[in-house]
Amino acid sequence: MRNVMLLSAGLLLILCAGAVFADEVVDPEVVAHAERLAVGTCGTCHGVKGVSKQPKFPRLAGQNPAYLAAQMKAFRSQQRGDPDAIGYMWGMSASLEDSTIEALAAYYAVQTAVGASVASDGASVARGREIYEKGIEAAGVPACSACHGPDAHGIADFPRLAGQHAQYVMKQLASFQNNMRNVAVMHGVAQALKVDEMRSVAVFLETLP
Repeated sequence: MRNVMLLSAGLLLILCAGAVFADEVVDPEVVAHAERLAVGTCGTCHGVKGVSKQPKFPRLAGQNPAYLAAQMKAFRSQQRGDPDAIGYMWGMSASLEDSTIEALAAYYAVQTAVGASVASDGASVARGREIYEKGIEAAGVPACSACHGPDAHGIADFPRLAGQHAQYVMKQLASFQNNMRNVAVMHGVAQALKVDEMRSVAVFLETLP
């Protein structure tokens, strides 16, 4: 109970300080409701504290709150059209109000991200690191680090990728490539990537702390 109270207080402090939405008035009941959703509903797939054990569902712990809120609103408006969004998140987010979305984003943002996993394919990890840090000049692929940061912890509205499930990253890159996720900058990047290159980047990201 003490830990729950401390977490609630921490969330209120973050939100009130303007870390997510500066003009939003924080309602303690909304924060408590979001925590119950995160633990009792979202936790089924994403883990109680956002550390998903199932590789098809993303890890949300430590994710950028503005990015999380934007994605939940895209699910709610059915603007994000990858298969899992349609199959899971369209329905799950349909009744969420903006204040609940923002409180959920804040909840996951303050959770501790998982540590690095160990990959068995060292060559793929090395190739993935090279692509992430330098891009592929001949194919017109920019360095991923330019938007997602040198440590893959995300920059501004760009998501944290460090420690993310490789399977999930691969699936999202394929969705960008096929334009099921309509994000212009990522569509252009993914179009130029071969399957083995996408896999290398995904495996590399999963190993990051």
